[in-house]
Amino acid sequence: MGQYFSNDELKSNIQKYDVDILNNHYSFYTDNGVFSKGKLDFGTRILLETIPLELLHGNILDVGCGYGVIDIILGKIVDAQFLGIDVNRRALHLAEMNKKLNGVTNVNFLESDCYQNVVDTYDFIITNPPIRAGKQIVYEIVMGAKKHLKKSGALFIVVRKEQGAKSMLRDLEKIYEVEVLDKIKGFFVIKCIFN
Repeated sequence: MGQYFSNDELKSNIQKYDVDILNNHYSFYTDNGVFSKGKLDFGTRILLETIPLELLHGNILDVGCGYGVIDIILGKIVDAQFLGIDVNRRALHLAEMNKKLNGVTNVNFLESDCYQNVVDTYDFIITNPPIRAGKQIVYEIVMGAKKHLKKSGALFIVVRKEQGAKSMLRDLEKIYEVEVLDKIKGFFVIKCIFN
């Protein structure tokens, strides 16, 4: 069976769901072979509800964007430019569909294996990293963010305690100024500043 971080060809079964978050209503298409098919996952919800939206501005990168949830939800309410990247072509196709479905114009998507095709630096990087891809990929995303952040830029991450949040925190503290913004039902929302 294919994983959501691969481009394996699974039979398509596109579905649509609706969600209310941050005082707005959204609709999203999902499909087989993408993360969180059929619903907004709890970790992403907590991440979105915890990030201090008033701080967000400029250019924002979403690593592992999937079908575009973070970019589209924030793109509707934050005055910034968003780029979502993912290795999963099916997810990116859905993201483009969801961008149109929700009428968001300040969001773009790009196929990229981690930061492989990323050339710019960003004011903020946001990620709900693909834990099932393995520690090496997750660490490439969270530790590699420093190379793609502007000076004093911030990385926002959500990770579950049972999926290594505490050890990740210790490792993040070696290169970032780290703050745990919230802990909810075993999920840590972490802010990392690279100076």
